[in-house]
Amino acid sequence: MKNNIIIAAGFCILLCSCSRTGELSLEEIEARGSEGISEILAKTTSKPWRGEEFVTGRVGGTWNSSTTNEPKTFNLLVAERDDQSIAIVGSMHDYLMKYDVVRREWEGNCATGELVVDEAAGTLDVVYTLRDNLYWSYYNNAKPRVPVTSDDVIFWYNDIQGDEEFQSSAYNSRFITMEDGSEEQITIRKIDDKRFAFHFPRLDADPFLATNMRFGPAFIYREAKERGGVQAVMDTFNVAVDPKTIPSMGFWFLTEYSPGQRLVFKRNPDYWKKDSLGQSIPYQEEQIVQILPDQNTQFLVFKEGRLEGYRSRPEDLNELIEKQDSGSYTVFNAEGSIDAILWSFNQNPVNRESPQYGWFTHKEFRQAMSCLLNRDRIISQVYRGLAEPKLDFCPPPNPSYNESITLQYLYDTEQAVELLQSIGITRDQRGIMRDDTGRQIEYDLAISSNNTVIGDIASIIRDEMEKTGIKVNIRPVDFQKLVEQLSFTFDWQSVIIGLGSNLFPIHGSNVWPSTGNLHFWYPLQKSPATDWEARIDYLYNEGKYTIDREKAQIIWDEYQQILLEQCPVIYLLRPRSLYALNNRWDFTNFYYDNINDLEISHIFLGH
Repeated sequence: MKNNIIIAAGFCILLCSCSRTGELSLEEIEARGSEGISEILAKTTSKPWRGEEFVTGRVGGTWNSSTTNEPKTFNLLVAERDDQSIAIVGSMHDYLMKYDVVRREWEGNCATGELVVDEAAGTLDVVYTLRDNLYWSYYNNAKPRVPVTSDDVIFWYNDIQGDEEFQSSAYNSRFITMEDGSEEQITIRKIDDKRFAFHFPRLDADPFLATNMRFGPAFIYREAKERGGVQAVMDTFNVAVDPKTIPSMGFWFLTEYSPGQRLVFKRNPDYWKKDSLGQSIPYQEEQIVQILPDQNTQFLVFKEGRLEGYRSRPEDLNELIEKQDSGSYTVFNAEGSIDAILWSFNQNPVNRESPQYGWFTHKEFRQAMSCLLNRDRIISQVYRGLAEPKLDFCPPPNPSYNESITLQYLYDTEQAVELLQSIGITRDQRGIMRDDTGRQIEYDLAISSNNTVIGDIASIIRDEMEKTGIKVNIRPVDFQKLVEQLSFTFDWQSVIIGLGSNLFPIHGSNVWPSTGNLHFWYPLQKSPATDWEARIDYLYNEGKYTIDREKAQIIWDEYQQILLEQCPVIYLLRPRSLYALNNRWDFTNFYYDNINDLEISHIFLGH
């Protein structure tokens, strides 16, 4: 999705509801899948973005969308950990740079960037220059607009992201491991009101990625921190605040939040991005996000013409495609998502007294679970064939993608049994799997309680495990509670969740290195708990600072191979998605694909 606020529930945009069907044979699955895909795709439209220029549009109209969840905050820092909130807050802020995934190159956004390399010293600077026409504006000019300056970026980098007490997800990315193993920080300095520079104490393979950021207004957050410290900053712009008091430098002003009902956004005429006629983007005057309890309600409201678009669930496809002939909307398709939900097992030693900890810390156990994951059954029964297995670590758009590096532990119950036997887990006379102390192999599987697709996937996993003699207890958990368990209490056993995609090899600085606060199977390690994690740390660091692409590829190949061998996470599927768009909109500037998702930043009303 680009710029507009079409909000999806949960961690991952690909999580939608699904229909429940009976178990099928592998032959039925294969036949049903191929027939279903070709029949459905023949009745839909494909329009991926391939770098086309946008045409000039017309200002006007209201974009109506929906969400199932309430926002938790309007604070940029707090919103980092909540997808729902960051989709809202992000529309009032902007990134320094943007990455064109089609051309695979960085472009200026609200700033332009320049690299200054000192090869003799082995250091580099990234010098950014903010645009002249950037302002923190208030809706209807309720207060004078405030120019965006270098001070905003520097304060956010040093005093918000750089303050460990705030636990920002960007905190770890500030540090560089030097060649002697010591750590130094990427520092920032002011040049003037519009220019600032990040200094890298050693050469970096992608310094734009390491420094690209969104930031808040320093004149508000600095006052809060000086007045009341961490808590005052966290309380700034909570959901009880009048939204019209929140300044915006982005596409939209948030002007109304009615809990349980809706959010209203108004176009920001001061936004810097303008078309050839000098009109600020977006073209819509208003955006209304209705808070609807579930996707059944969303589908009903879409069919009534009160939503502009609808991301289809598998059980809606037949009706959605058949009624497309009415002329009120068009159904578009996108290839398999580059994101994928994943399955993981808790290896945190705070749970070392539990039998599950002893099982989960064996790679053979995790490999066996991968061998019991029946992706073909999930694809057919949950997605009607409109998905494919996710067997790689880096997706194809990643510069370090290597199609020959794939997961080797695929659905094979015999191999699973052999792997379990190798660590002393065998079946008893009743077919129940037990460890070498006689304990039954049983564990909980935590899932988000408001997402039915994960519930259906979990049910299939439980059924496949039961056939092998393993008992799985599905534990639906409120999403915020689930985040708390993963990040703070660590009282979970296994989980299905989504973390987005590794579009760059160094993506996930807080996930894959052992020190990361989202290295969720065992986060915040003081030193690597295992030899393989130590090797991952080393490779991540080496790859990050290796400028030579051929040498870097060798490093990232080994990195991917280790993660796919050790199975700390087991990726599931890449669902194909379908999106129905109201025909009242001109489709010229509309695009939909598996990398950019919905491109509606320049959409405008038709005649």
